[in-house]
Formats: sequence, structure tokens, C-alpha cells
Amino acid sequence: MKKYFYSIVINIVRFIVLLFFFIVNAELFGKLDDAEKENKVRQRILINEGWRFFRYSSLEQADSLIYDIRPEVNDKRDDKPADAMPTEAVRIKSNKKILKPWILPTGNDFIKDSSKRFIRPEGNPGKDFPFTQLNFDDDSWEVVNLPHDWAIKGPFLQGWDSEIGGSMGRLPVHGVAWYRKKIFIPVSDSGKTIYLDIDGAMSYAMVWINGNLAGGWPYGYASWRLNITPYINFGKDNQIAIRLDNPPNSSRWYPGAGIYRNVWLVKVNPVHVAQWGTYVITNHISKDKADINLEITVKNNSISEYSIKIKTEIFNLDEHYNKSSNPVATSLPVDVVIKQNSTIKINNLVEVKNPKLWGPPPNQIPNLYVALTSIWHNNKLLDQYETRFGIRSLKFDPDSGIFVNGERIKIKGANLHHDLGPLGAAFNIHAAERQLKMLREMGCNAIRTAHNPPAPEFLELTDKMGFLVMDEIFDVWERKKTPLDFHLIFPDWYEQDLRAFIRRDRNCPSVIIWSFGNEVGEQYTGEEGAAIARKLNDIIKEEDPTRPTTTAMNYAKPDMPLPEVVDLISLNYQGEGIRIDPPYKDLKGIVTPPLYLEFHKKFPDKVVLSSENAAALSTRGEYLFPVTNFISAPVKEGDGGDSKNMFVSSYELYTADFGSSADKVFAALDKNPFVAGGFVWSGWDYLGEPTPYYLARSSYFGVIDLAGFKKDRFYLYQSYWRPDLPIVHILPHWNWKDRIGKITPVHVFTSGDEAELFLNGKSLGRKKKGEFQYRLRWDDVIYEPGELKVIAYKNGKKWAENSVRTIDKPTQLLMETDNKTIKADGIDLAFITVKITDDKGNVFPTAKNLIKFTIEGPGEIVATDNGNPADFTPFPSKERNAFNGYCLVIVRGKKGEDGEIHIKAESEDLRSTILTIKSMM
Repeated sequence: MKKYFYSIVINIVRFIVLLFFFIVNAELFGKLDDAEKENKVRQRILINEGWRFFRYSSLEQADSLIYDIRPEVNDKRDDKPADAMPTEAVRIKSNKKILKPWILPTGNDFIKDSSKRFIRPEGNPGKDFPFTQLNFDDDSWEVVNLPHDWAIKGPFLQGWDSEIGGSMGRLPVHGVAWYRKKIFIPVSDSGKTIYLDIDGAMSYAMVWINGNLAGGWPYGYASWRLNITPYINFGKDNQIAIRLDNPPNSSRWYPGAGIYRNVWLVKVNPVHVAQWGTYVITNHISKDKADINLEITVKNNSISEYSIKIKTEIFNLDEHYNKSSNPVATSLPVDVVIKQNSTIKINNLVEVKNPKLWGPPPNQIPNLYVALTSIWHNNKLLDQYETRFGIRSLKFDPDSGIFVNGERIKIKGANLHHDLGPLGAAFNIHAAERQLKMLREMGCNAIRTAHNPPAPEFLELTDKMGFLVMDEIFDVWERKKTPLDFHLIFPDWYEQDLRAFIRRDRNCPSVIIWSFGNEVGEQYTGEEGAAIARKLNDIIKEEDPTRPTTTAMNYAKPDMPLPEVVDLISLNYQGEGIRIDPPYKDLKGIVTPPLYLEFHKKFPDKVVLSSENAAALSTRGEYLFPVTNFISAPVKEGDGGDSKNMFVSSYELYTADFGSSADKVFAALDKNPFVAGGFVWSGWDYLGEPTPYYLARSSYFGVIDLAGFKKDRFYLYQSYWRPDLPIVHILPHWNWKDRIGKITPVHVFTSGDEAELFLNGKSLGRKKKGEFQYRLRWDDVIYEPGELKVIAYKNGKKWAENSVRTIDKPTQLLMETDNKTIKADGIDLAFITVKITDDKGNVFPTAKNLIKFTIEGPGEIVATDNGNPADFTPFPSKERNAFNGYCLVIVRGKKGEDGEIHIKAESEDLRSTILTIKSMM
């Protein structure tokens, strides 16, 4: 009994001690409790699933809820040359009711001069339109998940008079469409600010919430935000309705259609870090330390004044991009007062010791950090906001080029349009990563985002992989390239688009250059055009003074006013010269001598860069005869071109009328070592702009074809960009039944300096590269079946060897995948290559057999392709002809269903094959 009494006393004492400890440390416990709830103070919810989609069958049947009046288009042909001069905008007036006055206020946060911000008119257009209403029955509408490109499934629109022509990819991107989704907002969220974030919607987006016009954004490549709080019914379902209007004749390439990037619901307390509200500047970088300055923009959407405390912690990100458990640096707290319905900027200073620098491989590592900014009020956590960034130094030297962390980095870059081939414009992280990995294999270290802001996740990839980026926003300013392109919205939206673009991307360490224009018409308007450039340049400098600005010029010369405006001279094709070599002299268009040196002399304090070069053309695996004797020549019928089949020779010597071969580009860069490098046009083939054959569906410019198969040119770039990689590549293939006894030129690409060629064991001679020579040519080889072998040498020693052989006949199908295990999330993909081979696994180089695909298990076939720009089989088709031995099938796992997926490929007279991949939760 005594023992029992003592036990009770001891427990009472313990309870009193614990209670005392809790009271004394109440503030600490409050902080811990708030810290545990940090994910609740800010919620960012992906709402991509389960949207309802409807598209009007024609523009004539569409509703009248229009953003603005557009000019009438009389000439709908879009086959003018890519370097044609842009023309003056057509101005129109109309009394028709438009919704633009209600949309313009969406961009007010990005208009610096408050007196120029837009005031929303009275009224609520569209409030009675059925599609905007919560009770509208949309059960008959298509169910789609975002990102979604309504046009990519086709069908292709063929012919000269099709509604969407070759330049825009011959896919039905045009029209008016609606997306609807119900979202439930609980009563517990009342008092919070609710935002809708849209990363990209093509185009003229307008958003209604529960029948209320909340706002919108016309530029289809912009990422933007709406405050939808005033229209939310808390504790109930809420209806989002988004109207898109994608005009024909609005682009020079495939723009895509629909809500083709992610959509997010963001819930925050009224006092919070604003959209893209942190700006990280790294200063005074050394091995010992780096000074980090964070400029933090805070919004107060409440009707009360708040005293707040702001603190930022810096964390390492590991190789899996997870935060370190403890911060590596913490700022001193800053106490400020923020008034009701206002925005303020605050600076946090942090010192990071022994910083891990972000830099491009192979000599550097793209290390990343994350800044966690917290806002407190009376010891209560109001908001936490994460900003990923890297610590690195940039130097731009006009005589030596670009330096990252003290290392000179020659730009070995590629231009990329935003489409993902058979997936269209709907962004997919794995597809984009596949593109970048193949470019990295080629030796590419830089990307130019031609000619628009990319998806935010694309820059996450370049940050993680260590690519350098020229981030570009506009293809036109006030002068038009197509009748309905974005020159129509430029005067109203250039400031909002540009400031939002810079704020979104300025913390990405991969972004090293801002480009605010590509071949704009204002090159031709002298001082008037330069005045527009100054306005844009000044805006960028206000938002980010740490990076150089540029605009890509294909016409402006050193003595013109436009080049004076920018920090960095970016030349499209002018560096190597345009239409000056003998094969080009009879062609119409811009004629320019090589201008690298002239620009360097005129602007000795500015770095010169080739923002676009080459514009070489080829169809993978098609070799046409005879072969030009020049190192660069335009495509002509019977001279590199076959208009009947819409093929361009894969000898990799032929170009667009304004272009140059890779060989000529390399020589121009090597002759002008002060040039910082350049970006090839283009890294991959893309939908639209099918030069030289307007009746085709996709481009011929890519070093890699639309399906992701390497053209011969890939190895030419690899041999130049990766000189230490033992490589030798031989072309053409060696299956020519109709060429026995005929001259069949053989070309060799190698990182070696000489090579010897053998035909059936007999030497055809050993050749050494001369100065400014990038391929070895045996142009007098007489074809005979058998083996063609090449041995490359470097510094007199054997370097690499390769061969091509005559193959009797194809016998089987083989499959291989880039992804043996995919996530069962309805997003992750496997890209499966199908090869037509002989019994030994050698690809039959001319095989075009029809292949049929079937699938079993928790997966689905998303698309097929073969890389032929003239193939009009719809991408979702499960039957497709191989093209020169190859075909592609793209498979996606079904969400929430794991297990084995079996993909079968069959073709008449060939042995079928089955590939198994795993889908895992």
C-alpha cells in the first residue's frame, strides 16, 4: 500500500513538472506546432485530372464571347519564306462587344506605373452563358486530363488550300473550345486567398468561376495567375470554365492547342509571398563563402494591417533533389509592417559558407539549393515559400566568350521549339528529358527556347542537368509575320508578358541570357524599332540586372540602331553569311556577307553569339544522287531534293535557302574564335515549318528526327563537339541494288584527324582532314555489294572503326525501350524503338513495312511515329509504316494500376516481337 501511494505521488510530481515545462516553453511548442503544419499554410494542388472538354465544330458556330476583334484574313497561305520581312500591323475598329476590358486587369501586378493599370468595368459578361454555370450538364463532353493538346490526334489537313497549312503543322489547332472542372473548397479555407495558376493555355484564355468572369491572359506561352477568392463558394462545389480561342494564321510553327501545361490551385493566408515573389541574387562568390541577397515581395490581401517577421533558411538539395535535414545558412529575421491590401518588398541577406557551385558538366556539377522563406505574425506561421536556385558566377568577355565560375564554356547549343513531336505541345517531363539527354549525348551544352517561354518544368530539367539557356519570349513585336499572330496583343501586353516571364525564370541558374525578340520586323524600321527595343530592354534590366539581354538578328547590320540597344550581339545566319556562295547566288531574299568580324569591330565591348545557325535539311536515311561537290548547297529538285516523295538527301550538305551546312558553320566559328559559340537550327525536328516541302507535316531542320531517331548529322556534331570521344560514322548505307557499278559517294564523320576506307577488304585510300575541314569524302566510290569499312586515326594512332554492310533481307522485328519501369501515374512514358532487322540484328536501312501494335496490361499506346515528315498517319494510330528501318511507339501506364505491360509488334513476313515493361505504383 505504501509503495502504491509513493507511485501516485511520483506520477503527480511528474505531471506538475511537465505542465510547468509546457507553460514556460509555450512559445516554443507553438512554433513546433506551426512548423508541423507548414504544409497547410500554403497548399499548391495540381488539378490536372478530370476536366470536361468541348470544341465547336467550326468558328461560325462558336459563341460570341470574344476577347477582341481580329483583322480579316484574305490570303490564308502561310508558305512564305522563313526569313521574309515582317510587315506593318493592320488596324481595325468595330462596335462589336469585346471582353478585353475585363481581361486586361489580370496583368496589373506586372504594370510598374500604377496610373497605367486597368480598371475593371462594371458588368459580368458571360454570366448567363450556359457553359459558365455550375448547373450546366457537361456529361456529354469529352473527359480529358491536363496537359492536353486537342489538335495532336489529328487528322492532318493536307493540300495547298487546307484550313491549317504546313507552317502550323497541318493539325486542327484552330477554333474555340471550353474546359470545365468542378472543385470543392471546404469551409475551413474561408479566410484564405485562393489562386488559380495556369502554366500555359493556347490561346486568348478567359476564365469564369461560378459564372463570374475572373480574368484571363491572351498570350498562349505565358504562365499566369488569377485571384479567384471573390467568386468562391466555401463548403460547396465551384465551377471553373475556361474558354480558349486559337486563331488560324497565327503562328510560323505548330503552336499546339488547349491547356497544354499544368494547372494549379494555390491556397494561402491573406499575407503571403507573392507569385514568383522571391528574387535570389548571388554575390561575392569564393571558395569560402557566397553572399545571397533575397528580395522578397509580400502581399497582404486582407483589410487589416499586419506586423510580420520574415526569415529565410538555405538548404542543400541532394542528388535526388531532396532538402538537407538542416539549413546551411539562416538569415536574420526582418520585422516590418504591411498595410492592408498592399504589397511590399523586403531584403534578406544570407551568407553560405563553402558554397557548392552550379555549373555545366563535364567539368562542373549543377549543384542546387533551396531557399525557404517564412512569414510569421505574433509567433504564428502565416506562409512558407520555397525557391530553388544555384550559386554561380557569369562573365561575358567580348574576346573570349562566356565564363561560368571562371571556366570558359564554348556554347554548343541547340534551338528547340516547344512541341514534343507525336505528343504535340502537351508538356511531359519524361519526353522533354529524353530530348535533352540525346542532345547531351551529342555534346550539346546549351538550349535556346525558340521563340517563347518554355514550360516551367523544362527549366527545372536544365537546372538539374546543367544546360545553359538563352530564355526567349517574343517572335514578333508590333510588326506581323502572320496575319493573326501575337502582334495583335503586343501593344497592350508586352510589359505584363515580359515582367511575368522574367520573374518566373530569373532564379533558374541555367538561364544565362534573356532574349526578347527573334528576327522581329523592327529590324527594318531604324530608330523607331530601336525605341521599342529600348523599352523592352529597360524592363528586363529593372527585373533582373544580372544577366545580359539580346535579340536575335537576321537582318540588322552593325551600323543600324537596333544592335546598339542590347548587351549581347545575337546573329541568325549572318555570321557565316547568307546566300553568298555560288550555289545560292540565284536565290531571292536577304543577302549578307559573313559579319562576325564586322560586328566584333563595331561593338568591341559586346560578346558576339550565333543564336541561329545552319538551317541544314535532311530526311533520315534517304540518300539522293548525284551529290553536290560543294560543302553547302540549297535544296533543289534533283540536287538534294525529291519533291514527289518530299525527301531531302541525308548527305547533310543541303540547307534552306538562307542556311549553311554544319561544315560551313563550324568553319565560320573556328575562323572567328572570339565568337562565344552558337545554337544550331534545330536540335530536333518539330511540327510545322516543313521547309522545303510545304505540303509535308513537320520540319527537316533537326539533327534528330521527330520520332527521336538520330540523323547522320548527329554524328557530325558529335565529332565536332566531343573531340575526345572516339567516334567514326560512315554514310550512306550499303544496300543499293540499283547502283551496282555506279558512283556512290562515301562520307565519314570522325573525331579523329584521318581515316582509311575499305570496300570488301580493299583500301580506297587514307585521307587526312585539312584546315577547316570536318568530314572526309570519297566521292568516286563505285558501288558493289559487301562491306564498307572505315578505320579512323588520331595523332597517327588508331582511334575508332565502323562499317556498313549489304543485308540480304529483313526477317524480324526487335524492340527496345528507354524506360523498363514506368510510374503508374498516368503521366510517365516509355519510348519504345522498333527495328526491322536481319537474323543478326542488323537494321535493314530501307525497310518501310507496315507494323501493327497491340498492348495488354495496365498501359495504353499514346502515339506512334517514324520520323518521316511526309507521313500523315494520325499519331494515335496503332498501325504505322516503319521508315528506313525504324518505328516508335509511346506507352503510358494507367494511373493506380501496377503490373506488367506487354507490347506486341507484328508485320507481315517478319517475326513478331513482344516487349514487357513494368508499371509500378
